[in-house]
Amino acid sequence: MQTIFIELYDHIKQIEIMEEQLEQVISMPRIGDAAPEFKAVTTQGDINFPADYEGSWVILFSHPADFTPVCTSEFMTFATMEEKFNKANCKLVGLSIDGLYSHIAWLRTIKEKIEYKGMKDVEVNFPLIEDITMNVAKKYGMIQPNEDTTKAVRAVFFIDPKGIIRTIIYYPLSLGRNFDELYRVIIALKAADEFGVATPADWYPGDDVIIGPAGSCGTAKDRMEDGDIDCKDWFFCTKKLDKDTVLDKVLKK
Repeated sequence: MQTIFIELYDHIKQIEIMEEQLEQVISMPRIGDAAPEFKAVTTQGDINFPADYEGSWVILFSHPADFTPVCTSEFMTFATMEEKFNKANCKLVGLSIDGLYSHIAWLRTIKEKIEYKGMKDVEVNFPLIEDITMNVAKKYGMIQPNEDTTKAVRAVFFIDPKGIIRTIIYYPLSLGRNFDELYRVIIALKAADEFGVATPADWYPGDDVIIGPAGSCGTAKDRMEDGDIDCKDWFFCTKKLDKDTVLDKVLKK
C-alpha cells in the first residue's frame, strides 16, 4: 500500500512539474509590465536586456528559424529600415532558438546571395539573440505550443526607454510582418507620449489626433466651444497636429 501511495505521489509531482513547464512556455508579459530581464549571446556580442538599452525604444522580435524564406524577407526588410528606426531612437533586437553559428552563417548568406524586392547585399547589423535553451522565448511567451513547440512565433514587443512594454503584436509562422506598420506604431506611441493625445485608426503624422474624454460637464462644454478642437459630440473630439510638429518631436535632429 505504501508503494502505491509513493508512486501516486510521484505521478502527481510529475503532473505538477509538466503543468509548470507548460505555463512557462505559454505565459507572456503584458502591456504595462516591465520587460523581463535576461543576458544573452548575440551576433553583435553579449547583451544585458533591457539595461543596455535604457534611454532608447526597442523592438524585440522573434522569428521561427534561420534559413527560412519568410524570415529572410523580414530580416532584409528590417535591416534596410534600421537607420529609419534609429532616427526614431528605436533599436532592433532579433531572436530565434537557433545557435550563434547558424545565425552568422544565415546572415552571411543573406548578404552574399539573396535578393528580394530590389534589396541585395543586405547586411544585418542589429543583434540576433542565440536562444537554444528557449530561456528568453519562454520569458516572453514566444513559444506557442498549438502553433509549434520548437519554434518561436513572430512576436513583436515594443519597449519604451524606461524598459516598459508598450505594445505587443503576434503573428503566426506563416505570416510575414508589415514593417511600415511596425514603424507607424513607434511614431504613434512617441507622439501620444509627447503631446498627451491618442491616435485614431490608420493615423499617420499630419492626421488629426484624439483628445481624451472630458472629465467633467464643464470641460466638455468648454471643448465644444473651443475653435481649435473639433467635437462631433462630447466624447469624440479631435484637433490638428501638423506633420512637421510631430516629426520634430519624435525624430532625432
